[in-house]
Amino acid sequence: MEATQAGEIEEGQRRFPLTDEQLAARLYQIRLDLDEQGRLSQGYAAIGIDDGYVANLRAARAGTLSDIELHDLVGPQIERFRLAGNVTVVPRSREWRRLAQVLCEAELEALSRMVERDEGDFTGTPPETSVVRTSLPDEPVPPVPLSDLFDDYIKSRQALGKHADGGRRWTVAIKSLVKHLGNSDARKITKRDLNSWLDKLQGEGISTRTVANVYLASVRAILRWAYEKDILPTNVSEGVRQETRKKVRSRERGYTTAEATRLLRSSIGYVPAEPANPSNREKSCLTAAKRWVPILCAFTGARVVEVAQLRKDDVRQEGEHWVIRISPEAGSVKTGVYRDVPLHRQIIALGFLDFVKSAKSGPLFHNAVKPEKFLDGARVTSGRLSEWLNRTGLVPDGVQPSHGWRHRFKSLGREIGLSDRVVDAIQGHAGRTAGDSYGDVSIVAMARVIDVLPDYELEPALVKTDEG
Repeated sequence: MEATQAGEIEEGQRRFPLTDEQLAARLYQIRLDLDEQGRLSQGYAAIGIDDGYVANLRAARAGTLSDIELHDLVGPQIERFRLAGNVTVVPRSREWRRLAQVLCEAELEALSRMVERDEGDFTGTPPETSVVRTSLPDEPVPPVPLSDLFDDYIKSRQALGKHADGGRRWTVAIKSLVKHLGNSDARKITKRDLNSWLDKLQGEGISTRTVANVYLASVRAILRWAYEKDILPTNVSEGVRQETRKKVRSRERGYTTAEATRLLRSSIGYVPAEPANPSNREKSCLTAAKRWVPILCAFTGARVVEVAQLRKDDVRQEGEHWVIRISPEAGSVKTGVYRDVPLHRQIIALGFLDFVKSAKSGPLFHNAVKPEKFLDGARVTSGRLSEWLNRTGLVPDGVQPSHGWRHRFKSLGREIGLSDRVVDAIQGHAGRTAGDSYGDVSIVAMARVIDVLPDYELEPALVKTDEG
């Protein structure tokens, strides 16, 4: 208990310090408020004022009482102020005696007002004393730690099926802002603070796009939510903007047919190099990811991490069609809604179903065991796959490994004249118009579109080992 109280006192010392006179003024007001409430009770009229108590208060103010006698008079009040973090006096010190005497004066002044009220005088005009002249500061407002706001915001989003990763990418932004501010109290953040923080981030070499889309976006979302929930009185991020430099594009965002074919040949024919030390052999799940994830992305337009999180049970037959289920249960889906996507004939012809059949239960492309770790496992695999593709020169400049297939899938669909609504459903994109929300896109409709996609010329497949 002592350790807990000490911790509370330490915290209070930093937050709510008051002078002796301010403490006396507070006690004075507390006594008058209690008196006013007491007069609403029928039995209050029978309560008198103890003359001995008044005499002791006067003696205390005159400095003629011992420490023990002072403690009997106002010791409990001093202790309450100490625990509240208003004062740090050591019992029986000179500072403690002075505070005790000032509090006794406050008690005397309050008793004088009570006597006046007993006589019908409610003007409340006391003589000019140090107790009455002292103005009290505003009641201390508890801080709102930005980290706590962040945690509460993420929990509220997760309850809606969002931020399955716990807001991991936003964590760096929150920590950066707290470090810049020098404190974590969200109540103290100003618009100027945010603007100076954005300038600092750019000075550190962080791109304006990342500053806008990650750092500022995360803080704005949290502060707006806190304001809407009446946790903060204002939203200081409103109106704060980060200008971004328009991205110069020197080429298409997706793979060309030649680039896609080259990558898929290397991927399907991939064989890991044999290390000198067998313990350094590449994990079988990563080898499988390098072989199958690229071509699955090529024919589904899915995100790399969505394919990397596939489990054995996510591959199954629906009527005449083999499908993969891209599900939030396996890790994360940006829309929070599962989707079944038919497999292209070339994927089946290359032996994907045989691979799935021989795989053990659980994730196909990572080793995570617990469901809550599936997303992390898929992300690790996705990252290592991107590293491998970049290292081997299979990803052209200007193409993002994680989105190149999505752009190509969309572009290819337009070239062939496929239904945008069905292509969107295959990729997990929301409908573009209100009318798109009516009706469902069936597996048969998706299979009809996917069957139109041409095969890639993968023969002869290149047997590609990883030398790095």
